[in-house]
Amino acid sequence: MKAIHQILVFAVAAWLAACATVTPPEDAALFDHFTYIGQDKFYAENPLTAEDVVYNPMLPGWYSDPSICSNGEGDYFLVTSTFVYYPGVPIFHSRDLVNWEQIGHVLTTPGQTARFTGQQVSGGIYAPDIKYNPANKTYYMITTNIATGNFFVKTQDPWGEWSEPIALTQVSGIDPSFFFDDDGKAYIVNNDDAPGYKPEYDGHRTIRIHEFDVATDMVVGEERILIDRGSRPEENPRWIEGPHLYKINGMYYLMAAEGGTGPTEKHSEVIFRSDNPLGGFVPWSGNPILAQYDLAPDRKDPVTCTGHADMVQDPSGAWWAVFLGCRPINGDYENLGRETFMLPVEWTEDGFPVILPKGQPVPMTVRHPGVPRGEKMLSGNFSVTDEFDSSALDMTWLTLRGPATDNYSLSEYPGFLKLTCADALLSQRGVPAAVLRRIQHHGFEASTRMYFRPDAGRQAGMTLFKDEQHYLWFYVGAQDGKPYVALQNIGAGPSDSEPVFTGKFKFIDLKIVSDGQKFAFWYAVDGKSWTLFQETPARPLSTIAAGGFTGTTVGLYAGRL
Repeated sequence: MKAIHQILVFAVAAWLAACATVTPPEDAALFDHFTYIGQDKFYAENPLTAEDVVYNPMLPGWYSDPSICSNGEGDYFLVTSTFVYYPGVPIFHSRDLVNWEQIGHVLTTPGQTARFTGQQVSGGIYAPDIKYNPANKTYYMITTNIATGNFFVKTQDPWGEWSEPIALTQVSGIDPSFFFDDDGKAYIVNNDDAPGYKPEYDGHRTIRIHEFDVATDMVVGEERILIDRGSRPEENPRWIEGPHLYKINGMYYLMAAEGGTGPTEKHSEVIFRSDNPLGGFVPWSGNPILAQYDLAPDRKDPVTCTGHADMVQDPSGAWWAVFLGCRPINGDYENLGRETFMLPVEWTEDGFPVILPKGQPVPMTVRHPGVPRGEKMLSGNFSVTDEFDSSALDMTWLTLRGPATDNYSLSEYPGFLKLTCADALLSQRGVPAAVLRRIQHHGFEASTRMYFRPDAGRQAGMTLFKDEQHYLWFYVGAQDGKPYVALQNIGAGPSDSEPVFTGKFKFIDLKIVSDGQKFAFWYAVDGKSWTLFQETPARPLSTIAAGGFTGTTVGLYAGRL
């Protein structure tokens, strides 16, 4: 009887939802909810058993260029890149390196995200670095805005607001990182061009260092070149970048990525050591300390493109590394982008850290001895539903190049997200009426219910967005007053589909289902059964096909064709 009662309750709830009426404005769509469900086979076939084991990646989906720090009091903080997505630079917190929670974003003001408009999706914010200075109890996040140069922000409360940007005009190049020494001195290391800005080959770069005055927030003195070319300069290594400096047992360690981040390049992580932060760095003879490019491409559950690592020490004295990597399908493509992984660091007899011995694949699960995972995890086959009943967008939502508050509202129609059909298009470099979230699984289902009065000049629906030249828009429009469903294909496979006329409706449900190799687009009118509209291949939205530094996002979009 209890089961029958639950079925009746569900049926009544569904009937009431179908009967509910709301009249959308003429120029906007109203979205009642959005649901995302992860359906990866790996997680389904490999459930976690031991309580101190977690999945890799620790942050699935496009969370690239991770940086991590500790305040020495049991708190760990992690940030990743966001390019031109807004808000910028998500920040995560943990007390045990196992259970993580996003606590906000670092860049949340127009001044902090200046000149995003006009930049392509892979512009904007590159490779943020987060560090804590115990001398003044201040957290620093330093990064590159491709349009304005290198800058940093700071705070004493990482749960709160960060300062406005402090420009570093003397630090050129990209990927700056702070190091606060125990003698009170501070430094910035970064990637820059070849000596004399005259590269001898494509990808010839250097790692440089600047002394930093904490009291004045300024760079002082002359810059110095620490590394020219890379770990094996005689081999002309390419793109040494993403440097981080550490002091461990009285010695200085410089860790950096090499080889380029693309799916066809040889991304890796390398290490150097010196007794002086200003020079004399010697590469470890066994470099790289992390690489996957030399493994069999047909291996099970491959992780590729590993690099851009950072390290942190736990209270037991053990070190852990976070780094980016990709999970390709059939050894070829992926739509998830570069994800954040974590592994324990081992130390060699001659005193160098190794993230993963040569020839070993990145494991898809990791044990943190004696640290139990909680119920709420950021990895695995989770599902989330946003009912749009809050006063602000959930922090997993992103917009492009700005807050987009002129294009959406959560207050005008309580319980609904209102998206105005703006003139700015996804194919342009403005601020469209789009709210997006990362795809975090190869297999997933994303769905929404939309109230909308389309006409020839207004369309709204769901989108899969890689960049301005590669996206899919599953939308509702109208022709001669007759509503229809259609799919616009921008650089993502076959030409636009023929519209399917739906007839008048009160509301329409839209759904995108993926198995990692194709996207299936479904619709249902006024609560009736689902109808498959079309299937398209997933590969055209992948990095190997479209290029760029971001993963694919999914979400809601209203505009004009």
